[in-house]
Amino acid sequence: MNLRYPSFLLILSLLFTFNSANAQNQATPAADSSSTIPDTLLFKIQTAQSTVNQIDAVNEKTADVKRIRKEFSSLNGDLDPVKTDLQDTASTIDKKSLQSYELLLKDAQNKLQKWQEDLSKRNAELQKWSKQIITLSDDSLMTVSADDTTARALYSGQVSALRLRLQRSGAEVNLRLDTVSRLLADVAAANALVTDLQNNTTERLRNTGMNEVRRESPYIWSAPSTSLESSIGELLRTTYQGQNKILAYFIRSTWDNRTLLLLTGLIFFLWIRKNFQKASDPAAHKLIGDLSYEHIRPVPIFVTLVMMLLVVPLFEPDAPSFYIEMIQFVLLVILSLRFWTRLDKPDLRLWFVAVGLHIVIVSASAMINDALWMRLVLMLINVGSVYYGIIAYRRYREATLTTRFVRMVAFIYLGFNIMAVLFNVFGRITLAKVFSITAIIGLTQTIGLLIFVQICMEAMDLQMKVSSCSQGIFSRINTGKASMSFRKFFTWLSIALWWIVFLVNLGIANGLLDLLSVVLAKGRVFGSIKFSFGNILFFALIVYVTNVLQKYIGLLFGDSKMKFEEKVEHKSSKLALIRLIIILLGVLMAMAASGVPMDKLTVVLGAFGVGIGLGMQNIINNFVSGIILIFEKPFRIGDYVELADKKGKVQDIGIRSSRMLTAQGSDVIIPNGDLLSGRLVNWTLTNDYIKTELTFKITTLDNLDIVSKIVEEELLKLKTSTVGKLKPEILVNAIGADSIELKVLVWINNIYIEAGFKSDLFKLLLPRFNEAGIKLL
Repeated sequence: MNLRYPSFLLILSLLFTFNSANAQNQATPAADSSSTIPDTLLFKIQTAQSTVNQIDAVNEKTADVKRIRKEFSSLNGDLDPVKTDLQDTASTIDKKSLQSYELLLKDAQNKLQKWQEDLSKRNAELQKWSKQIITLSDDSLMTVSADDTTARALYSGQVSALRLRLQRSGAEVNLRLDTVSRLLADVAAANALVTDLQNNTTERLRNTGMNEVRRESPYIWSAPSTSLESSIGELLRTTYQGQNKILAYFIRSTWDNRTLLLLTGLIFFLWIRKNFQKASDPAAHKLIGDLSYEHIRPVPIFVTLVMMLLVVPLFEPDAPSFYIEMIQFVLLVILSLRFWTRLDKPDLRLWFVAVGLHIVIVSASAMINDALWMRLVLMLINVGSVYYGIIAYRRYREATLTTRFVRMVAFIYLGFNIMAVLFNVFGRITLAKVFSITAIIGLTQTIGLLIFVQICMEAMDLQMKVSSCSQGIFSRINTGKASMSFRKFFTWLSIALWWIVFLVNLGIANGLLDLLSVVLAKGRVFGSIKFSFGNILFFALIVYVTNVLQKYIGLLFGDSKMKFEEKVEHKSSKLALIRLIIILLGVLMAMAASGVPMDKLTVVLGAFGVGIGLGMQNIINNFVSGIILIFEKPFRIGDYVELADKKGKVQDIGIRSSRMLTAQGSDVIIPNGDLLSGRLVNWTLTNDYIKTELTFKITTLDNLDIVSKIVEEELLKLKTSTVGKLKPEILVNAIGADSIELKVLVWINNIYIEAGFKSDLFKLLLPRFNEAGIKLL
């Protein structure tokens, strides 16, 4: 009983507490639920206000839609003639126009797809805001009646104003949504139309290519006396209208590339002009002398125009062939004005014959049809071109863009004109015109590229001279080798430009580019590793660029060829660290570009580790030693060190090995592992002083005090080479039966002058000893 008593009291107290709490709850009246409404209503009002403000901000952003509508309207105007030509199944369109149509349609499709994506996002955004407006408008909390007696009546004014704003914003959103939806539908329809036109163009191009190979006109001995097709005027009008529309669209849609080209030309102009100004400075002029160049001038207008016109294919590789022909014509005009007063009469006559052939062939290609007399005219032009090519090649065969390249261009020019005659005879008129145009443009462009290489080399020669005078980067390198490298680079660039224009005129540039893209991008499998030729090419390119960059990065940090001369020049080893960083970044980027997955990469690294264990210990040892040398810094570039039997000046600290220049002028390549593990003596780690010694013998009859006095006096004459605070020592080194060997110990302030210092001191001592009657043994 005693054990249960506490439990009974606890239960009794709990029952009493519960009854008391229940009585209090019954006594207190229930709170009105409407008292919680103002808090919820305030939250709804704030949410609605925020939504309306965001919707108003979105409605104000109409510039993008207006821009798309304007550009879409312009694009439709550009597509109308293309659509008319391609949808007319009875019409025959030449290959040049079809290729231009293909470029136009490709660009149009890219624009339409971009607009469709932007409008779809805009449409989805407007639909989202429209749903939010409907949700807020239908919310019962946002409705306050006139007989409402709750606390919501206090907010009736705000709610009414907000509902009006919601209605106005909803109307604007619906209007914008309708506009965007209509424009999106039009863009989608235009995109589908462009896709159909592209398929039509591709099919026509395929058929045109097949027709070019087949006979498209009668053999020349069966050719009609008059054209079976359109008249010359009709051909010219049709060609002009089609090409004019395409050219106008191309110029308007590629303004950014042209702007970049103009900026490049402006930089080139200012670069040459600035260098001429620097060269005219009295101090620089004294070192450089008078400048005489064939092409570049202090105001390089001509060279800038020629450079810009010749590099157009690099900035606009997708340009239609008609645009390239126009650029070539402008280039011919500029070069003709330049050659007018600079070439002798025979050369000038040959040049203007080439210009005339260029104009005649390009013009004739738009007029010639299957009529007999016109085909005979084209054959006569081709025969004349062959005769001209033979004469020009005999005269200019030594011209050096490169001799092999000039020979190749000459053979292509002659071969294409001969083939054009054969194509004409056997009824392939289109091929005859294409080969004729390609041949003459290739010839005239080669002449322009010869001028281009000369201009670039003169500009670089001026840069090297100005830089050498101002102790710039070219003062630290071999300008002869640099000039050869620049010539090689500009030559290969010129050859690349020539091939781009050549392929564009043949009409196979886009096909080859597409084929190359497919070959490079196609995925391939080797065992369990997936790769593509594009990844391999990118990998090799990164490795090559990394190697070149780490090799020549020192030029940007004042690195130069050291000489074993009488001065100490210390350089930091941070250059080796920079090279290490470049190599590591290059390796990481190359691995990423290779496309090899990380799990496969671990297999490669594992194999690499096995290779290290089997045969690459020395390479890795030297590599790790190079890293340790960079951070430990036992010596610096410019220090005089001694390792085993070699002494010399540290010229470079590399990742795998370092170079030392000896007093004999030889470069010694020392693996970094030997430098770290061998016994290395650094004579200039803390200072450049060295204690040198001279020994000579005198007879026992000579006065030592007089000898010492003479030595001290002559050493004072060489005090600029000695350390003043460290006095020289004259010691008796050995005594013989009739001789005394003296040793002179002197601190000199530069290790590199030790041999010269000894020579100068002996030259001073010898006449003084002779005067004092001191006999040297």
